[in-house]
Amino acid sequence: MIPTGQDSLKTRSTLTVGGKSYGYYSLTKAGAALGDVSRLPYSMKVLLENLLRFEDGVTVTRDDLQAMVDWQKERKISREIQYRPARVLMQDFTGVPAVVDLAAMRDAMKSLGGDPKKINPLVPVHLVIDHSVMVDEFGTPQAFEDNVALEYQRNAERYEFLKWGSQSFDDFQVVPPGTGICHQVNLENLAQTVWTSVDQNGEMVAYPDTLVGTDSHTTMINGLGVLGWGVGGIEAEAAMLGQPVSMLIPEVVGFRLSGALSEGITATDLVLTVTQMLRAKGVVGSFVEFYGPGLAALALADRATIANMAPEYGATCGFFPIDERTIEYLKLTGRDDERIELVEAYARAQGMWRDESSPEPLFTDSLELDLASVQPSLAGPKRPQDRVALRDVDNRFNDELEATYKKEHDPRVAVEGAEHDLGNGDVVIAAITSCTNTSNPSVLVAAGLVARKARALGLTRKPWVKTSLAPGSKVVTDYLDASGLTEDLNAIGFNLVGYGCTTCIGNSGPLSAPIAKAIADHDLVAVSVLSGNRNFEGRVSPDCRANYLASPPLVVAYSLLGTVRADIASDPLGKDRDGNDVFLKDIWPSNDEVRSLVDAHVHSTMFRQRYADVFRGDARWQGIAVTGGDTYKWPAASTYIANPPYFEGMTMTPKPLTDIVDAKTLAVFGDSITTDHISPAGAIKLDSPAGRYLQDHQVSRAEFNSYGARRGNHDIMMRGTFANIRIRNRMLAGVEGGMTRYAPTGEELAIYDAAMKYQADGTPLVVLAGKEYGTGSSRDWAAKGTVLLGVRAVIAESFERIHRSNLVGMGVLPLQYEDGASADTLGLDGSETFTIDSVADITPRQDVTVKVVKADGSHSSFRARCRIDTYNELEYFRAGGILPFVLRNLAA
Repeated sequence: MIPTGQDSLKTRSTLTVGGKSYGYYSLTKAGAALGDVSRLPYSMKVLLENLLRFEDGVTVTRDDLQAMVDWQKERKISREIQYRPARVLMQDFTGVPAVVDLAAMRDAMKSLGGDPKKINPLVPVHLVIDHSVMVDEFGTPQAFEDNVALEYQRNAERYEFLKWGSQSFDDFQVVPPGTGICHQVNLENLAQTVWTSVDQNGEMVAYPDTLVGTDSHTTMINGLGVLGWGVGGIEAEAAMLGQPVSMLIPEVVGFRLSGALSEGITATDLVLTVTQMLRAKGVVGSFVEFYGPGLAALALADRATIANMAPEYGATCGFFPIDERTIEYLKLTGRDDERIELVEAYARAQGMWRDESSPEPLFTDSLELDLASVQPSLAGPKRPQDRVALRDVDNRFNDELEATYKKEHDPRVAVEGAEHDLGNGDVVIAAITSCTNTSNPSVLVAAGLVARKARALGLTRKPWVKTSLAPGSKVVTDYLDASGLTEDLNAIGFNLVGYGCTTCIGNSGPLSAPIAKAIADHDLVAVSVLSGNRNFEGRVSPDCRANYLASPPLVVAYSLLGTVRADIASDPLGKDRDGNDVFLKDIWPSNDEVRSLVDAHVHSTMFRQRYADVFRGDARWQGIAVTGGDTYKWPAASTYIANPPYFEGMTMTPKPLTDIVDAKTLAVFGDSITTDHISPAGAIKLDSPAGRYLQDHQVSRAEFNSYGARRGNHDIMMRGTFANIRIRNRMLAGVEGGMTRYAPTGEELAIYDAAMKYQADGTPLVVLAGKEYGTGSSRDWAAKGTVLLGVRAVIAESFERIHRSNLVGMGVLPLQYEDGASADTLGLDGSETFTIDSVADITPRQDVTVKVVKADGSHSSFRARCRIDTYNELEYFRAGGILPFVLRNLAA
């Protein structure tokens, strides 16, 4: 973002580093005018600098700046601010629909008589293709090449479209497939901690590196002192096009760390503990900032692991300030020497540098963890915050088996053509995957050492376990190769399958047909163990009903044990070549063993070489031909890329908002409905509305790909909305999957089919939900699909941050029950009709009256809070959504 040059407080200063001069906006000078800022949280200092740089008296005022400083008095303040991130990060699952929207906006701009080139990013945008590779092949030396070949074959249309985008839009760069996971590429290369650009006066200006990303785990970069968080694609598109991110000044929860991790404890164990603590605390919508003496004991990669899972603990971000560890990591990853020198000089000049002499920041609230108290852990079987001590996993699973899955016996069933059987609790997927852990050399090396020790004793994975290794970057392969650990991992079955999210995003690929058949025929509760961050129902694999998050070395260990119905901490994993029992302690590496290999084999030259030409790609990428110029030539028969309907018939004047009258209920949901429930990313069922659509368009079952890969086609995605195989609509007792009751006839229909009948009738719809509605991923299709089904309002007990914002951004009204109220307390079962008056006059966070007519004809009403939180959001809502709002402004 190019600073405006406005500076009514006269805080513009000059910093000279390495013989070069940089303009910057001094927090010290701002403090002299507004009040002491030395004890502002570091994350708030970044926000304050952002406001200083863009102060113009209109979008950012002196009162905004003063409010940021005055925040220290009560450590909370209700004020809306306009924040402008320096750049935008995308991945392909969310990036494709974002680029589709931009291409559609160019068409709409042309039809409105404007210049299509006005639809162009005004800040740097990086899109990393990492979500598309699937684990079709595994356990062989050819797995990687085979999976990449299949990836290009399946996604040719999408990749051609993204390559068009990289050539048609300015400052839009694409990192090709097979490079790494976007958050690790960001951490290792793209992020600079301090960004620079030339302002309107031609002067070089330095300022904090900040970003928003179309993936919820964008928060990982906060481990590097870079303020960033996930937003929906529609909000990211607006940021690209120069629209500020409207937000309330956040509360900041301090998380004090002391001590150091004990022998054998991993960063994964730590982050699962932190996630559990912060979920219990309740930090949705807040910043979390880590402080205290324990920071010195955490390597940058460990900090990044903690920052990564901010969506899982519900915070907007989990921020770590800049210190010596930051500088060490910038050097390790081969950042430019001049940039590293600038980072330290800038952070010290701005009071953003943390060391033992720094004043302790003020926080809204705080909690504390002694790192020495962290114990080996997993999380599961279906929520990241449900941490289980390693020694309790088997007992907790058995309890879950009886309570949740209603299994009171333990059948062992034959597997066709195999010499083994299968039962409840058997691990059928063990995957080293995801941005959370594969960015961290200590846990990857530990996994390799577990494999080495197991191999030496003659152990290998159980034959029913599908194993995979999907690193976050090619640097991981370099240091595993250099240390000889690749050979050991291969011997256990953890061959390289791709560089991408794979199993963590649901691209686990198919299980072997006999295994899948045994699970389905006998309704077994099969298990996955993955080193990921998400284990929501129906996400990892349609064949796995229980999913556990674990560190990479534990993933390897569980592949050896083959079940969660044994105590991995004390029961034998198997027998060595001499018939002796082998226990976890026999193969678990010491901290010194891990450290010595990391120190010996992880070098800055690896990073420099791997990222020297990061946007070039392999021969496959280079060979993709691109069609289209300023506007895209939409392929008429594509089931991947289609011109969306959002701008059809659009005029320069928005249609007036209408009241919601006699709306029917599309679905009634309970607590913790995730964006995976609302808009699944994984496999498309043959007999689902989306599956029928693909068959009608002559797409074979083998070519279905996934919902995530087809997010550029609205016809498929709206059919997939609320189509998760594990979602439960309370209007239909005991039924799983995307089904509902169509009120006029009482028949049970797929949610999509019912919604289309309601649309044909002209009937508006509402959705009722419990707590934490929309938790999880930042996917904007959870909101886009909702609006395309005809839903006008969602009434929930509470909303997760990103999804609430996305609903507003698509013109859907989010309403929150009064404290203590719910569908249950109000006696709502989905048979009612709802009316909400004066929608055109609604204001942010206003209480509104919802009128109810029950099935027996009786009338009632209840109050709910409008969760349009800011006046900026209200403008978007009145315009029919954020994209029409931006488009009209640009066209005007």
